[in-house]
Amino acid sequence: MLTYLWIALGGALGSVARYALGGLVSARLDAGETFPLGTLVVNVAGSFIIGVLGALTIPEGRLGSETRAFVTQFLMIGICGGFTTFSSFSLQTLNLLRDREWLYAGGNVLLSVVLCLVAVWLGYLLGATLNSAKGS
Repeated sequence: MLTYLWIALGGALGSVARYALGGLVSARLDAGETFPLGTLVVNVAGSFIIGVLGALTIPEGRLGSETRAFVTQFLMIGICGGFTTFSSFSLQTLNLLRDREWLYAGGNVLLSVVLCLVAVWLGYLLGATLNSAKGS
């Protein structure tokens, strides 16, 4: 039962962080409603964070089994699950397509997929580097 509580708490915190960061990016960069830049930034950041955590939580990683379980439940499933916004991404892309904004829709899909894959890879590399410092 405690597992579900950690996931729920993490999800709530991740959702609030998503709302705050998405709003901040939209307000600062004034992309308006034309291109969902706030969602893109959140997805890239979330992908990077989950990449770092993914590397740290592998069995041969830096974290012990109890810590690994907590990080997986609270941070990865909870916070990252609430923070990343692929459901919002999908709806915004659909709306761009419905509005016949083909270039923006394609750009959103391409940038989101490529940048998030690069971010998760870079995050994983950072986590692997932290793992290699395990003995230090």
